[in-house]
Amino acid sequence: MAADERRLDAIHLRDLHLRCIIGIFEDERRNLQDVLINITLHADLATAGRTDRIEDTVDYKAIKKRVVALVEASRFFLLEALAERIARTCLEDPRVERVAVTVDKPGALRFARSVAVAIERERG
Repeated sequence: MAADERRLDAIHLRDLHLRCIIGIFEDERRNLQDVLINITLHADLATAGRTDRIEDTVDYKAIKKRVVALVEASRFFLLEALAERIARTCLEDPRVERVAVTVDKPGALRFARSVAVAIERERG
């Protein structure tokens, strides 16, 4: 049965506040920008629910560490590219079958609290 044909559970990593080089303008290429990242990892968590063993679930701490390292070292022009790379990083974990990523850039536009890009990607 394909991932989209069965019900998957979700792990939410909420409000990762990070700083990176992101943007197309000269000052954005020189100065770190704030980003706010939200990630939903979709996986089958039934075994972990029954066994209560870390070995049977997604290691979301390890994923968070990889995402933080990626973002803090990144120099993307577009939020879309940053979100795509975050999604690919999450899908490196074989238990994650689908991921939703939202990257907000607070203060990116005058009169707007934030601009955000949201994407969903799945294994395969």
